[in-house]
Amino acid sequence: MIQIKVPARVCFFGDHQDYLSLPVIAGAINRYINLEAIPNQLNSFRLDLLDINEVVSIAIDEDGYNVKNGDFLRASLAVLKQKGLKFQQGYSIKIWGDIPVNAGLSSSSALTIAWIRFLVAIQEKPPPVSDFEIGHWAYEVEVEYFNNPGGLMDQYTIAQQDLIYIDTATGKSEVLAGNLGQLVVAESGLKKQTMSVLKNGRFYQENAIKEVQQKNPNFNILRSTLEDYERFKHLVSKEYQNHWYAAIHNYQLTKRAKKLLGEPNSNLEELATVMNAHQKNLYERIQNTPEEMHSMMQAALEAGAIGTKTIGSGGGGCMVAMVNSNTKDDVIAAFKNAGAKNAYEVTLTKKG
Repeated sequence: MIQIKVPARVCFFGDHQDYLSLPVIAGAINRYINLEAIPNQLNSFRLDLLDINEVVSIAIDEDGYNVKNGDFLRASLAVLKQKGLKFQQGYSIKIWGDIPVNAGLSSSSALTIAWIRFLVAIQEKPPPVSDFEIGHWAYEVEVEYFNNPGGLMDQYTIAQQDLIYIDTATGKSEVLAGNLGQLVVAESGLKKQTMSVLKNGRFYQENAIKEVQQKNPNFNILRSTLEDYERFKHLVSKEYQNHWYAAIHNYQLTKRAKKLLGEPNSNLEELATVMNAHQKNLYERIQNTPEEMHSMMQAALEAGAIGTKTIGSGGGGCMVAMVNSNTKDDVIAAFKNAGAKNAYEVTLTKKG
């Protein structure tokens, strides 16, 4: 029997930045997708998706043409075949987990990575594949294969685990020595609007940057400073002003968070200040936070959380809160009393 376990992820800093080739800070958490597989005689992969009570059958010789957008299982098979992997044996597969679906913890990327790890594991002579390569293959499947909006944070974080800083311009990752203390995740119960939020966030930020570059060809967002916001904002159309602010300021917040997390004993109060500033930009500038979730996070802060923010693209889904042992239970209760579907403590996972 083949057994594979893949974690969820939380983005702590840099939301809506990776598609601008700006860095992000994210970590894998102890919520998982599980996969178990045994050989069959069907010449197909029979996937029993237990959590949604659905069965998917994929012939091992499928050609990969006309794959529907969002069918990451068949897209993974097509991409790996392009890379020279071969499939000669069918398997019966069970998949389940405790990552909430469509909630911002990247259940889809976790499933894709579990599936890719399985497809590598069943090779007659499994090739040496790094965690970085697994993450990049998943990015090819979910973003490039379908020309979808989005970045590489989810796939790279889940594949590599740890608390990592990802330079999305190069794909290089750096494990951070610091920590964020105790963490609580809350499920809002509101369905995420991933594609529409990502599309708008990317479109407006990219257009704001392009307008600046039209008059200042040497402007590079990777070399931007806070002063650049005021210096160039007169060049940005009114409809893109909020996203121009977010592009500049969230980048600086992520760099500040990296510096704080570079120390083993991170200053949690300062990190919480950065997190709250980031969420303020997501709420007011990117406008990815429904009022219901804003109210839930305010309730968590009043109950003792020191930092809160949405997770993922936004428009619904989950939230994360920085807490301590004295406030954890009160924050969990506050989230639920404010309307959250569920709330619970999570911890960051490590490789191995």
